[in-house]
Amino acid sequence: MRPLDALAKVCGDVRPGEPADGVLGVEPSVVAAPKNVAEAADVMRVAAEQGLAVVPRGAETRLDWGTPPERCDLLVDTHRLDALIEHAEGDLVAKTEAGLPLERLAERLAERGQRLALDNPLPGSTVGGTIATGAAGALRTLYGTPRNLVIGLTIVRADGQVARSGGKVVKNVAGYDLGRLFSGSYGTLGLIVEATFRLHPLAPANAYVTCAVSGPEEAHDAVQSVLHSPVAPSAVEYINPGTVAVLLEGVPDGVDTRAHQTKELLGERTEISETAPEGWGQYPDGTTLIGISAPPPALRDLLSLLGPEAAATWSGSGHGHVGLPAGMPADEVAATLDRLRECLSRYRGNAVVRYAPQEVRDEIDVWGPVPALALMRRVKDQFDPDHRLSPGRFVGGM
Repeated sequence: MRPLDALAKVCGDVRPGEPADGVLGVEPSVVAAPKNVAEAADVMRVAAEQGLAVVPRGAETRLDWGTPPERCDLLVDTHRLDALIEHAEGDLVAKTEAGLPLERLAERLAERGQRLALDNPLPGSTVGGTIATGAAGALRTLYGTPRNLVIGLTIVRADGQVARSGGKVVKNVAGYDLGRLFSGSYGTLGLIVEATFRLHPLAPANAYVTCAVSGPEEAHDAVQSVLHSPVAPSAVEYINPGTVAVLLEGVPDGVDTRAHQTKELLGERTEISETAPEGWGQYPDGTTLIGISAPPPALRDLLSLLGPEAAATWSGSGHGHVGLPAGMPADEVAATLDRLRECLSRYRGNAVVRYAPQEVRDEIDVWGPVPALALMRRVKDQFDPDHRLSPGRFVGGM
């Protein structure tokens, strides 16, 4: 039986793939959109029986991250898996389906004075896609990343079996490692269908304290002074060119006091506002986006390397992004990437290309050195022994 016909027997939304469905230029043969966990499991079971290579898709906001799949026989679209299953307000926990957009989740949680403390720089991004790419922004300074906020996960394995880990209360940490494992796995270990998150209350008040800095030394000193002060920022972000911004959250009187303490700390070129500065929580402009990570003291050397006009952001946790402009020749992109990796390696950091034009991809190593590659291959072999899940999308060709 043809894969299309076999899949149509178990899923109500199945169609042939089209060029617009392509994942970095690789067109799927079939697209299936299951409506619930049972349908998703049946779709994955049929894919296993047919030997199909499977690539998940959420809202496509980060589908161009990673490397092109070696093949894509079946694209599993999660847009119908978009429910908020449960919101346990008293436990500060929410369980959602993978295709739920973060904006809709935020709206529902806000009605009860709560939130999922993840940045959302790309409108439409889904729960599953955010976990699969491990995406996080400036708020990671205090709240962490998806791997810190996911306390339970439901996935469909390569063979179609449903596996669950964790629980719906924060104290239940059974299976926590599975949640961490799938964060940033790029769809190579299984299909994420549901997630349970640790939530935080919405702050009654917030303030952004912004400071103009001149040069790498001032930027480094400003960030370090805030991180080592008692003002307890929720987020610290350097936005090139020349702005250090600090987010403070809490009760009104406390926020006001801490904001003025931060202003005294950063000096006379500092302003306090209720609105975020331009560029806050956003990816820098450019047709090539590079994710960078290293301990916070690396900021000084990083900015010295990039220069004052570079499009870049850097959070207080030591993670950020560099945007390279359209028209930069592929060999110059490769040389810049090499210099970044050499600089960050002195701090045991790294640089990973999130997206880039195809002519650039052909000239670079998207992922760079990965010390744990052998361990990651063993994990891949256990979860996906036939290597049918997003083959080639992840580091080391996994």
